[in-house]
Amino acid sequence: MFLKFSLRSVFYGAGGGGNDIQWCFSQVKGAVDDDVAEADIISTVEFNHSGELLATGDKGGRVVIFQQEQENKTQSHSRGEYNVYSTFQSHEPEFDYLKSLEIEEKINKIRWLPQKNAAQFLLSTNDKTIKLWKISERDKRPEGYNLKEEDGRYRDPTTVTTLRVPVFRPMDLMVEASPRRIFANAHTYHINSISINSDYETYLSADDLRINLWHLEITDRSFNIVDIKPANMEELTEVITAAEFHPNSCNTFVYSSSKGTIRLCDMRASALCDRHSKLFEEPEDPSNRSFFSEIISSISDVKFSHSGRYMMTRDYLSVKIWDLNMENRPVETYQVHEYLRSKLCSLYENDCIFDKFECCWNGSDSVVMTGSYNNFFRMFDRNTKRDITLEASRENNKPRTVLKPRKVCASGKRKKDEISVDSLDFNKKILHTAWHPKENIIAVATTNNLYIFQDKVN
Repeated sequence: MFLKFSLRSVFYGAGGGGNDIQWCFSQVKGAVDDDVAEADIISTVEFNHSGELLATGDKGGRVVIFQQEQENKTQSHSRGEYNVYSTFQSHEPEFDYLKSLEIEEKINKIRWLPQKNAAQFLLSTNDKTIKLWKISERDKRPEGYNLKEEDGRYRDPTTVTTLRVPVFRPMDLMVEASPRRIFANAHTYHINSISINSDYETYLSADDLRINLWHLEITDRSFNIVDIKPANMEELTEVITAAEFHPNSCNTFVYSSSKGTIRLCDMRASALCDRHSKLFEEPEDPSNRSFFSEIISSISDVKFSHSGRYMMTRDYLSVKIWDLNMENRPVETYQVHEYLRSKLCSLYENDCIFDKFECCWNGSDSVVMTGSYNNFFRMFDRNTKRDITLEASRENNKPRTVLKPRKVCASGKRKKDEISVDSLDFNKKILHTAWHPKENIIAVATTNNLYIFQDKVN
């Protein structure tokens, strides 16, 4: 069930070359149980800027951080594995007594800040509250206090006859996670996105109808920069689905809508960015018009390329690449699972049509990746226009097992190694994926398991 491909210079990432690349199984994290607790379902996956740390958030409000081990110099084919570095409870369930609403602890998004000192910082958010966490290491402890015993009890000052100089003694490494800022009470609706600005001082948070701009040092106020709430809620026609800052231009951000449009805004134009600078929208093909057209055109994720020249959007059936200089249509469109178009009715009935798939770029912006059903995930090479379907499965989960391509048979006679559309498992879905910023290492979340794959090193 694991995929292999050897296409000349296909799917090379940052640091990739012109050799044949094959994807291999590396690790899987999480319990094997078929009976998965709701709290253990992974809800977000994010590499930090160096790729050394990989964070996941789950529906139970926990954040688990994995750290890449140093490479084993004696084994040339060995790549650093990811092992648990820190686990902490980021959010707890709350209750809004004014509205009689439960606020879930589920982590919606995690975003890392670039490292500036020995500590790491990340933002995590649930539906209402954003928190800034500091992750720091401690491998020494102070000993020899004058007014304290080693076990922490205070001594009677009258018994102290000599003064000691406290000293640091080595201890087992301890990783501490502490909340440094809590940004609360600014969103009426559920937060779906957070994005850190390239000035590294501010960030945005978006909910269904509003986008707020925060300063990382100031928790008691934020600036509302987008508000699409109509005066009469019965006139509401669309909601904000995702928002992101430009990677280089600190005044520019985009937000996507449930109508399939992307608006680019410039904060230099006005304080309230209700009037966009650019509107990216593709005219609908009348031949594909159906009852489900509006639902499947809703954008579930938007991501700028590392270069800042392009942005990628994910709707229910496709991934689109837009050039920021061309608004009227995308420059590239990739069909993720076009074979599901004939199944939209049943997907609507079981609510799968509302699943929100994310997408990501590789380090050099040459390949894009997104998830699908049956624990399949898709990669599209922008240079060769080739694509591949891979599967995250516990079968053949020996390290460096080469993955074999999967194919779905939409109709007609099914070949031996193909899988029929009717036998796809829609309960197994890959919504969250992440790509190491510098290497061909990918992280893929399937329900409560985190799979890590890497390219085969010969």
